[in-house]
Amino acid sequence: MANSSEQTKAPLDAQSQKALHLDQQLCFALYSTSLAMTKVYKPLLDKLGLTYPQYLIMLILWQNDGVALKDIGEQLHIDSGALTPVIKRMEAMGLLVRTRNPHNERTLEIRLTEAGWAMRPQAVQVHQSIGLSCGMAEPDIHALRLELMQLRAQLTRQS
Repeated sequence: MANSSEQTKAPLDAQSQKALHLDQQLCFALYSTSLAMTKVYKPLLDKLGLTYPQYLIMLILWQNDGVALKDIGEQLHIDSGALTPVIKRMEAMGLLVRTRNPHNERTLEIRLTEAGWAMRPQAVQVHQSIGLSCGMAEPDIHALRLELMQLRAQLTRQS
């Protein structure tokens, strides 16, 4: 009598076997690249005293200060409830303030402080360093970013 693992090990053709290799998985390429990118960001953001999620929030606020917490969550594709602890830590750091919108008390607006605005020039250096670390020309980075955004939009539509 054959053991159960031999019975469930169905034969696959070579193409199907190759399709199941780790290095053939788009998800793994994205995941491992994300890990590598975060590793490159870490020492740069350590100099600013920010984590990567905090940096993303700062990018949003430098672009458009006084944003509703809900809108920050939408831009980051993260539930606003998951952002609350991060926002509170940033407020304790003196980088931003949370205030209720006077026209709609349910809306929590996030605004930068002077200390938050003062970090902006250093963030430009982070952006430049990342560009150099990628070893790609700006048009290639732009094209890759567009492709990834299109992929994200497609996957979001599927879920």
